Amino acid sequence: MEISYASPSFQNLSSSESSTSSSSTTNMPSTRPVKIIPLQHPTVTASSSSASFFGSVFTKWITHFKLMTWIQWIEMLLPCCRWIRTYKWREYFQIDLMAGITVGVMLVPQAMSYAKLAGLEAIYGLYSGFVPIFVYAIFGSSRQLAIGPVALVSLLVSNVLAGIADSSDELYTELAILLALMVGVCECIMGLLRLGWLLRFISHAVISGFTTASAIVIALSQAKYFLGYSIVRSSKIVPLIKSIIAGADKFSWPPFVMGSIILAILLIMKHLGKTRKYLRFLRAAGPLTAVVLGTTFVKIYHPSSISLVGEIPQGLPKFSVPKEFGYITSLIPTALLITGVAILESVGIAKALAAKNGYELDSNQELFGLGVANIMGSFFSAYPTTGSFSRSAVNHESGAKTGLSGIITGIIMGCALLFLTRLFEYIPQCALAAIVISAVMGLVDYEEAIFLWGVDKRDFLLWTITSVTTLFLGIEIGVLVGVGASLAFVIHESANPHIAVLGRLPGTTVYRNIQQYPEAYTYHGIVIVRVDAPIYFANTSYIKDRLREYELEVDKSSRRGPEVERIYFVILEMAPVTYIDSSAAQALKELHQEYKARDIQIAISNPNREVLMTLSKSGLVDLIGKEWYFVRVHDAVQVCLQHVQSLKETSKLADPLPDDKRSFFQRLLIRTGQDLSISELESGSASSSDSKNTDPQREPLLHRK
Repeated sequence: MEISYASPSFQNLSSSESSTSSSSTTNMPSTRPVKIIPLQHPTVTASSSSASFFGSVFTKWITHFKLMTWIQWIEMLLPCCRWIRTYKWREYFQIDLMAGITVGVMLVPQAMSYAKLAGLEAIYGLYSGFVPIFVYAIFGSSRQLAIGPVALVSLLVSNVLAGIADSSDELYTELAILLALMVGVCECIMGLLRLGWLLRFISHAVISGFTTASAIVIALSQAKYFLGYSIVRSSKIVPLIKSIIAGADKFSWPPFVMGSIILAILLIMKHLGKTRKYLRFLRAAGPLTAVVLGTTFVKIYHPSSISLVGEIPQGLPKFSVPKEFGYITSLIPTALLITGVAILESVGIAKALAAKNGYELDSNQELFGLGVANIMGSFFSAYPTTGSFSRSAVNHESGAKTGLSGIITGIIMGCALLFLTRLFEYIPQCALAAIVISAVMGLVDYEEAIFLWGVDKRDFLLWTITSVTTLFLGIEIGVLVGVGASLAFVIHESANPHIAVLGRLPGTTVYRNIQQYPEAYTYHGIVIVRVDAPIYFANTSYIKDRLREYELEVDKSSRRGPEVERIYFVILEMAPVTYIDSSAAQALKELHQEYKARDIQIAISNPNREVLMTLSKSGLVDLIGKEWYFVRVHDAVQVCLQHVQSLKETSKLADPLPDDKRSFFQRLLIRTGQDLSISELESGSASSSDSKNTDPQREPLLHRK
């Protein structure tokens, strides 16, 4: 809806200022009507409804739960029912069976390798790949995610526990199991409270830099199995390299040659599996091939210089309650860090796989499922587990349709624990090390660094800071520095938002950034500013400073309309402003008073409902005047341009008061009957003869529809 009036904003403003101004308006001749869209201001009812925002959200939740059927309740509590209810046995079973076997064959050797990386006996890797898989298949919402031991979590476990106990002590193992319980509780709490959004503030560049540095540390920590001598256990690159160099005189050729050959075979099989579709089974078969080759060689030649896995207990894990709760305080930081890795890695993978397979996934439900899997696993001697990128990719490529593939993988692990542990005794340590190294080589994301360098130098700096600090100062410090730097950039962007001066695109009523659109032009006496961010306590000072700059820096080369010497109107385009707090409202009040002292009027364009309510509650709507709030920038420009034109005409008339004593509003009230056409207002010419030939009913800037 549009309304037509002759400068109503001017009339309302004059009546609200003083009776003197009001009386002077009656002596003015009528002017051309201006057509604008009226802005709907919030009512008391709307304002009160905003105050009860949390109550309305709670009511929506209650209503949603009431409308849920018993089937929806079961599916929410047990996500596995979603695929069980619609399972197509003839179509899906064979595919899920093959995918589960493939991942299981891959997981058995990987689980033992990652357990050794964590400083645990190989059997605990098998335990961690057994019970949690079955639990996740019931409570997890992803149908393709393959959970179990992973390299990064294993490194984190080793890093924190090495400073508390020796890896050969029983305490070390008990603390690893306790850590699984703590991680599970953290994940469940974050899932139930829907707090997964907190980690969105961590940049992808930080994650990439952290995983790259961790992959290098993991690979170096496995060098001892290749070199044949022990090296220091550390998460820093300098001690590792020093230890490797210091023990060079103990170097042994047999494990180095065997490990190198097995690593080369693994890398070749992985490459062929990725690049050749008909050979993709090689990617999953690589770890098993490494174990078989290494075990066969040892059984035939019995080399004394190659260390073996050793005796592994046979049978399924027994139920036991985690112990050593006195160490909980020292394990909390690592538990939170592992929880963060689970959210960033596992939930990210699960979402990507869900999108590829055409079903929806609730990240908080997924986080809860991972938590329950870790909690239950801790009662069966498992250390922390999470989703594996490589095994999940193999599961997806193998065509897995549902969580049944995970159950099949768990059955494979159970069979390995029951029947194959005696064979595992002869697996060479260097073969397991080669499996770990081949897995983490894919985590060295140098391509991401190259991409960031070409796209965004700031993100590249984040990547570099995180990777360097993780390498040289350790994992915990690296994560803290990376997250701190990421948050610092977020805060800096928020405290220094993008602010643009808008100009009108020729031949349109569209206003855009004059830096992006050089052809856009502005008007004399008017500055149109757009704030591209929420306005709150942290950025109010910056915004006020920028507004003062725009007031002083007047570029007259691209300006049109009646020529005046300075700025009389500042129009704030608030469409991108999603939120405004009390500090910002107070800052706008101060800005209004400051502008008023200098005879400058603020106009507000297109504020959203919530912002307008806040402005109304703070008294800014009444302070500035309702007539200075507009739906469109164009509407504000029309009204302001009329006032600028009246000022231009006023300057030609004699006034009994000196210029320095005449107020802005008094000058606005002295008007003439002359007016400008569209072309004259845009060009700045003021020919009275041309004015007389112009249709007086035509808008100054907008053609009548």
